[in-house]
Amino acid sequence: MKKRTQVDMIREALADRIVHGYLKPGDPLDETSLAAEFGVSRTPIREALRQLETNGLALSRPHRGAIVTNLSARQLTETFAVMAELEAFSARLCASVLKGGALGEFQALHDSGAEAARMNDIAAYRRHNERFHAAIYAGSGNGFLEETALAVRRRLAPFRNLQFEAFRRPEASHREHAAIVDAIIDGDGERAANAMRDHMLIVREVVDAVEHSPPLEA
Repeated sequence: MKKRTQVDMIREALADRIVHGYLKPGDPLDETSLAAEFGVSRTPIREALRQLETNGLALSRPHRGAIVTNLSARQLTETFAVMAELEAFSARLCASVLKGGALGEFQALHDSGAEAARMNDIAAYRRHNERFHAAIYAGSGNGFLEETALAVRRRLAPFRNLQFEAFRRPEASHREHAAIVDAIIDGDGERAANAMRDHMLIVREVVDAVEHSPPLEA
């Protein structure tokens, strides 16, 4: 493998772990152990971590190595506020853009998450949740909005994933999604935007509760 290919592969693998919650905010990204895992020298690991830092997924600490990005409470609140407005705008546009069969497909996508929510299958619901929000970005019909929302979402992914550690959170999330879906299908952009904004603010509150909850006893 060429060095560039190694860097791409390692960056994508680590980004996938972060985005899907296998690596959490504050988790160490140790160059030596990662080099051993991927069977490479520390050089491509260091470059992959640098690229993750550029993308906002990793944070380099002088003399202490890199960790998965861990934002301060203020930074998290500010970023979630921007994310909420991007999502609300996407939902508003989606309500006016989606027509005909696309509405049925959107409803089917939402319904496909019901079983994972009911079973509290966190891994499956995380995947469904990602597809659901991505469909709303795409459904806005605005390519730049979709690109921007995906970028901010990726930056917040480690924190958004924390919400599902709350008890029965998939069920609650699915109910919140239902209000968004109903508004979009009704073509009510304002209601869709408000429902999405409310959903995102709840996610922020749940993330904060999970971060500050005491660890469970074994």
